[in-house]
Amino acid sequence: MRKDGAKGDWKTMRMNSAKGDLDFELYPGLAFRGKWNRKPYKLIRKLGAGVTGYVYLAEGETGSVALKIGTEPMSITAEANVLKQFSKVQGKPLGPCLFDVDDFLSANSVLPFYAMEYIEGENFVDFLRGKGPEWLPVLALQLLSALSALHQQGWVFGDLKPENVIVTRRSAEVRLLDVGGTTRVGRAIKEYTEYYDRGYWEQGTRKAEPTYDLFAAAMMVVDCAYPRQVKKERGNTASQLKKLVYQAPLLKPYREIVYKALMGGYESAEAMKNDFLASVKQTEERSRVKRKQQRKARKQKGAPIDLILVMSFVLILFVLYLLIQSF
Repeated sequence: MRKDGAKGDWKTMRMNSAKGDLDFELYPGLAFRGKWNRKPYKLIRKLGAGVTGYVYLAEGETGSVALKIGTEPMSITAEANVLKQFSKVQGKPLGPCLFDVDDFLSANSVLPFYAMEYIEGENFVDFLRGKGPEWLPVLALQLLSALSALHQQGWVFGDLKPENVIVTRRSAEVRLLDVGGTTRVGRAIKEYTEYYDRGYWEQGTRKAEPTYDLFAAAMMVVDCAYPRQVKKERGNTASQLKKLVYQAPLLKPYREIVYKALMGGYESAEAMKNDFLASVKQTEERSRVKRKQQRKARKQKGAPIDLILVMSFVLILFVLYLLIQSF
């Protein structure tokens, strides 16, 4: 489902109506207990909104949590199941940890929700713009590792964009948020945002496959090279994308990789990650050789000066010797 603000079909209008109900039912300061598990929650502030509901920062039994509250039980349950799948992936967690799945019995309706880990940090692009270019390969490799692990479990993230990729404040780790668009490989993408959608840029279908996520990941990397998103031009979109990649100084070491991903040239996130890692190593090696050459040049340049200083010192000693001998 498109997330660009345009008017949609009856299903979209139904969801908009449901969100109106949520606006009435939910507000900061609201305290309640889950219908089944009886865990207490107090809403603090709204963090965001997705197609299937709202996300609130809330206070739980053991501290801060993020609550995803909606009106469609099947959608909320499906998202909770995806988070459970995330937790089964070996290694570091890909997304928020799932704590609770329950219903909120309000005065007017029963609202399904799930409680998950509240992750503090900045979105992918904002973090990079604030920290500097040296962070690009560090975060890009983390993102590709997370996507590789997700794809190996048979899932495609789908609605991949900076707002759904957070860099944690404490450890600068990449985590995935808002799993509403996560889709089984082979099916049609459930949710997407136009700017990061390869279909919008006329570079492929909206079939859930690894190349779909890799296009969006590459567009996020392009985002980091510009102060704001560029507008899609009429005509050859492949040519426009290539221009965006090859004109950006930030992307110079990685431009072939980024453009290849935009054109659907990588079959897996692991392959793109390996090329990115090889490029990082090549860049580091070139920098090392350059530093070595600069040190050598400075040393050679400084040699005559050192010789002059030594000769001057010897001459002073010789003059002093002559003066002493003359007395």
